[in-house]
Amino acid sequence: MLVGEIMKNKGVGVIAVAPDQTVVEVLRLFRENNIGFVVVSQSNDEYVGSLSERDCCNAVAEYGAEAATMRVADVMNRNVATCSTRDLLPVAMGIMTQRRTRHVLVMDDGDVVGVVSIGDVVKHRLEEAQRTEQDLQDYICGNRYH
Repeated sequence: MLVGEIMKNKGVGVIAVAPDQTVVEVLRLFRENNIGFVVVSQSNDEYVGSLSERDCCNAVAEYGAEAATMRVADVMNRNVATCSTRDLLPVAMGIMTQRRTRHVLVMDDGDVVGVVSIGDVVKHRLEEAQRTEQDLQDYICGNRYH
């Protein structure tokens, strides 16, 4: 399966924040939207980094309570893991494993189109395993195979 097919199923788009927003503002955004990752953008067309729950935790571990009022630009990840809509899902999984990240920014011809998370991968793999199990049961029982 291509990453682009997962994007079609889950929908495209990302939530972006400005580099001058505070960490606590982003954490509230995480809570309100039930997400754990945002793109940091200077403008609508140009991303400069990302911020994840893990990045926020690392900031608190390093700076203590003052991390909450720090600017996103001071704690964001500037080396964002990316893949293409045309990549196979195992490519995105490999990027997650190699980069030790739970989110990969999905690009299409230089434009950000969405995010694939470890949750998206698990959901897809679970659905795939359930379909395979049902197909095997149908085969064994002679259903749908006449």
